[in-house]
Amino acid sequence: MNKTMSFNLRFPKDSGFTKTEIRFYSDQPELTELYPLTGQGPMRLFVTDTNIAELEPLKKFAGLFTKESERVFSARNGRDILLCLDPGEAYKDIDHVLAIVKVALDHNFDRGAIFVAIGGGVISDMTAFAASIFKRGVAVEFVPTTLLSMVDAAIGGKTGCDFESYKNMIGAFYPAELLHVFPKFVQSLPQREYVSGLGEAVKTAFLFSPGMTELLKTQKDLVLKRDEAILEKVIAECATAKAKIVHKDFKEKGERAFLNLGHTFGHALESVAGLGTITHGEAVAWGMGRAIDLSLSKGLCTEQFAKEAKDILSGYGYDMKSIPSVLTQNGTDADLLAQKILDAMKKDKKNKAQGSLRVILQKDIGKNLIQEVSEQEVLQVLK
Repeated sequence: MNKTMSFNLRFPKDSGFTKTEIRFYSDQPELTELYPLTGQGPMRLFVTDTNIAELEPLKKFAGLFTKESERVFSARNGRDILLCLDPGEAYKDIDHVLAIVKVALDHNFDRGAIFVAIGGGVISDMTAFAASIFKRGVAVEFVPTTLLSMVDAAIGGKTGCDFESYKNMIGAFYPAELLHVFPKFVQSLPQREYVSGLGEAVKTAFLFSPGMTELLKTQKDLVLKRDEAILEKVIAECATAKAKIVHKDFKEKGERAFLNLGHTFGHALESVAGLGTITHGEAVAWGMGRAIDLSLSKGLCTEQFAKEAKDILSGYGYDMKSIPSVLTQNGTDADLLAQKILDAMKKDKKNKAQGSLRVILQKDIGKNLIQEVSEQEVLQVLK
């Protein structure tokens, strides 16, 4: 396999972690080469989902395992296990995290074991969280297969699962030791999943890169056609930008909070719509639109910035309505929906002061700030 680039994301000395090595490859993923089943070295638990298992690289790899039960497969060497979970956000819960732990226990994995997540953000979040709690912590590695996980979810150590319809309420900081990034995986994604990942790429561009913002604006057709050269550039730049901010602020005490641009609104939308009804990237993109309107209403940005930023988002098909169509299609009253979104936002784990909400706003591309805003200010941009 042709490794085109690699770099280390190093963590603070007091974090308990050393580094994540991030490797980029230009050719097709070959999991049988990446993880040869020789029976040598530590025991490994590979975790994926039933959708990812249908991709060609996974079919070849999974063919080396023998079925034990409906979801569990074992290699002939007796040291490598493959677990296929149900796909999607609807299954990102504590029961599925514990299912990973149970498989490791059932197969007598020791503390030297490695959990390997092969999939998108749901799989990497749950697998790393399971690794963090299994025997107080075993190593974890990622092979991200979605654009969203390559540009965001797999990098930085946030793990966890949803709880009672609220996003990522249970979790820990527990980074992967190694990431294998194959941009060619993106070519196999359904269009909606691809566009979901673009939502996080646009977020990163708005936060840190005027150059990438301009690329996403002027090269939209090539981006939507999944031009390989542009995708490799976008993925590498997003990964590098996130790694830099995580290096400076691993536990999200300061600048790392900027990465939540659009997320307080977006997570609330996911909860109100029903987890899995709207993709994470679609929700974040809508949330960025609300954050832009909130910045404008507070006089933090110009009308020109607000229009240009929202034009980029709408140009990729993201819903920029105050209340998105996914909620209004059944005729529910808009004021009631706005209140439901606000109520869900108040559950956000990033809030600190009672009676206000903590959001990320922008003055311009790359000019970011953390703001405490009132409930009334939020309601104004939801109507």
